[in-house]
Amino acid sequence: MIQSTRSGNFLTEKGKKFTVQLQKIIPKECKIERNGITQGKNNHAIILKKYSSTIKTGLEQRDYAIMYGSSGCITLMFKNNRFVFPGEDKDCLIKEKKTKQSLVKELEPSEGDIIIISSSDDPFVAEISAKNSALWTIATN
Repeated sequence: MIQSTRSGNFLTEKGKKFTVQLQKIIPKECKIERNGITQGKNNHAIILKKYSSTIKTGLEQRDYAIMYGSSGCITLMFKNNRFVFPGEDKDCLIKEKKTKQSLVKELEPSEGDIIIISSSDDPFVAEISAKNSALWTIATN
């Protein structure tokens, strides 16, 4: 996927196709302010397009985020124009209007998407742990 030359490293055609596919699944990510449903001072959210059918409980995503130092991680599904926890139908952000508005504005979710939000006191750890969780989710499905 990568070709190394004296002038640097470059994506091969296979590498370019892979990144295009990955960007279709993970088109956006953002920072989320501290709120009532996340644990850390810094929160990083990543959307995975059309991945809700692959989520069981969300604990798997949490476990892989924690492996990279996250203090907590939640998985939300976008269902019927609201955010719900896996296996539930109740809008889990009903009392978190600011967080909901931020997620809708920044990630532009649609039916069947999932959002992974990882938390940490360190902003880099929040980001890298969310990405690890998202990549694990893609790799296992």
